[in-house]
Amino acid sequence: MRILDTMNKHGLLADFLQARRGLLRPEDVGLPTYGERRRVPGLRREELAMLAGISAPYYARLEQGQSRNASPEVLDAIATALRLDESERAHLHALARTPRGGRTAGRPRAERINPATSVLLSALDGTPAIVMGRRSDVLAWNRQGHALFAGHLDPDSPDDPGRRPNMARLVFLDAHTRDLYADWPAKAGAVVGNLRLTAGRYPDDPRLAALIGELTMRSPEFATMWADHRIQACDTADYEMRHPLVGTLTVTQQTLQSPQGDSPALVVATAAPGSPSATALALLAHTTTATATAVGAPSATAPQEAAGPRRGAERPATD
Repeated sequence: MRILDTMNKHGLLADFLQARRGLLRPEDVGLPTYGERRRVPGLRREELAMLAGISAPYYARLEQGQSRNASPEVLDAIATALRLDESERAHLHALARTPRGGRTAGRPRAERINPATSVLLSALDGTPAIVMGRRSDVLAWNRQGHALFAGHLDPDSPDDPGRRPNMARLVFLDAHTRDLYADWPAKAGAVVGNLRLTAGRYPDDPRLAALIGELTMRSPEFATMWADHRIQACDTADYEMRHPLVGTLTVTQQTLQSPQGDSPALVVATAAPGSPSATALALLAHTTTATATAVGAPSATAPQEAAGPRRGAERPATD
């Protein structure tokens, strides 16, 4: 399968450059066409090279994955010519970066929930929060996070690596999650953009490649979005959600991660104080607490049991 064959930095770099060049038209960058008919709508290689101030043969080698020593200055010139934003520019540099000593980057470490993250998740009781791994696997959630994002799933599913929910799969393949977002294309685009960034950081991750391959095969919409090579850092975004229990609300989803970007991320959902959406979140928190109490679940004040990951989630996830 092609996605598995190109999950390396230089294959990804070539695909990224080709896709982004194809999105630019001559008129977008002030190049005259003199009424000529073009076989493809995007810029030609020599046109992009001219805009970047580099030779056309050199750019062709770079786009074909045959050159592995592009300088930061050349990459910045190409990024400017392609009109990349800051996230896309950083992604281009990451794809072009050669591992030290010419060695292929090793497989990423197994993911785990550390005690500090567990305590933080517990402290957020009352606020929907989930912990996601680099492949968008849900490693843990508190009661409200489960109720807001995936109340139709088993609340204990993140504890078992074999049943662990994956947010990318849910967004593209799960009808409940699709209906949850009023502007589903915006959410889907954010998921794809984030996976693109992850693929650039971990090109040798076979499970990530398998996830992308699965989504490409099972979702034509994912395949189309993936082919665009758009990059999107999902740090903060507002989403209108249509929740089956509390109705329509708008939440701000914030992704909090270590500066190195190599540890699980905490995703928190909040609403503007005093807004109807804040009232809806409070109602959701009350409902989930009341339901848990009615069925004899541990109290929300017992952090490790109620809001944090169970014992099984303390073990590292398999890679």
